[in-house]
Amino acid sequence: MIKDFNKSKNSQKLQMVTQKEILSFKEAVLYLDVSESFLYKLTSKKAICFSKPNNGKIYFKKSDLDRWMLQNQSKSIEILEEELNQKIKQNGKSK
Repeated sequence: MIKDFNKSKNSQKLQMVTQKEILSFKEAVLYLDVSESFLYKLTSKKAICFSKPNNGKIYFKKSDLDRWMLQNQSKSIEILEEELNQKIKQNGKSK
């Protein structure tokens, strides 16, 4: 029962977070579903964009977090086949 309550509470928090454009550090941890230490490492390596106004708390644009999550995206076989077919068509037209 406590586990269900915690799931519900986290679900409500995540729903609130997804509606915001600027996230605090803890909200970003929840949004990305990573540990605090992992996110600290990303910020210290400058591997993810963040703001730290007046050297205080760390904030993130949700769009920057989305962009970070989608980096190094793997293409599906279907997309790779489409790209190959396009290149074959282009090479056939250029001859």
